[in-house]
Amino acid sequence: MTTEFSLKRMDLAETQGTLDALLSDDPEHHYSEDELDAIEAIDPELALRIDRVQTQAARALAEGRPATGPIDLDAVRAAIEEARAILLQDGGDIEFVALEERTVRVRLKGACVGCPRATLDLRNVVERLVRSRVPGVAKVANQF
Repeated sequence: MTTEFSLKRMDLAETQGTLDALLSDDPEHHYSEDELDAIEAIDPELALRIDRVQTQAARALAEGRPATGPIDLDAVRAAIEEARAILLQDGGDIEFVALEERTVRVRLKGACVGCPRATLDLRNVVERLVRSRVPGVAKVANQF
């Protein structure tokens, strides 16, 4: 029984050593998919936490970046249609109203009207989708 316990301790020490070798001391290090896969093989929870932090940091960076570049109206309409498909799943709807400078005006319809989550959906679903497809867009606003 002590031999089995010793082997488990050796396996644990070896695993910890491998994990330590995979982790970077640099707080600015961005882990690649291959690195995350290697970490996940040893500690899935740690890999998930690292991936989540990196994703949130990338989103914050993208949201803080000023809108630049040209705005392709067809790309805006396509992104709105993509968002529409998502909103339709819960009974909501959206339509493109206008493009004013760098602001896309939309109208939320269906179940979105009066829904307490509509503001969050507009920002977290529609605006993120539109801004990721058309970097020139600064914001998406609901027009009643």
